[in-house]
Amino acid sequence: MNEFDLQGIGMTSQRTRDRLVARLREQGINNERVLAQIGAIPRHIFIDEALSHRAYEDTALPIGHGQTISQPFVVALMTQLLLEVTNQRVLEIGTGCGYQTAVLSRLFRKVFTIERIAALAPKAQNRFKALDLRNVISCVGDGYEGWEVHAPFDAIIVTAAPVSVPPKLLEQLAEGGRMVVPVGGEGVQELRVIDRTADGFTESVHDYVRFVPLKSGVTPR
Repeated sequence: MNEFDLQGIGMTSQRTRDRLVARLREQGINNERVLAQIGAIPRHIFIDEALSHRAYEDTALPIGHGQTISQPFVVALMTQLLLEVTNQRVLEIGTGCGYQTAVLSRLFRKVFTIERIAALAPKAQNRFKALDLRNVISCVGDGYEGWEVHAPFDAIIVTAAPVSVPPKLLEQLAEGGRMVVPVGGEGVQELRVIDRTADGFTESVHDYVRFVPLKSGVTPR
């Protein structure tokens, strides 16, 4: 028997997911492909069973080790921003529980994802297997370093907040590509959209968000 309940009952029902999708649409998420995946992917399998009754609230929730599963609106927004320019190869910095990764995997051709906390990685990988996500390549590593062996990437999404944009991530972004990254200290950060052109980089602030800090190095099990 699969360790994850992929069907869901009660608060994990399709009706509950549909209410979440309707709420996100009201908040300005207008990419129907993104909304369809938010409605289809069972968010409850990415959090502890004790919190499963809150899985389809539009809120961040703890996943252990001082980390969180991102608010569905933020997951949808960041994904939507990336899809404005590409649906090809995307690098995710901060696998966490794997929920954002799962959304990306249904919308991008190839997903590369890095997690620095070794204890979180196998749990995420088990969820990818349960959902039969075959286009995800994951590793434990330092997100500040990116994943040079697979670079360049058409898109980069950073799901924790650095104080400033890591230079190596900029280097690994392909020309014509886009990075979406929350930047700032603890508290509220700027959600920046960075596009790489033939002449360099253009940058804009799209929104204000709250993420856990992006830390350097790898935390062993």
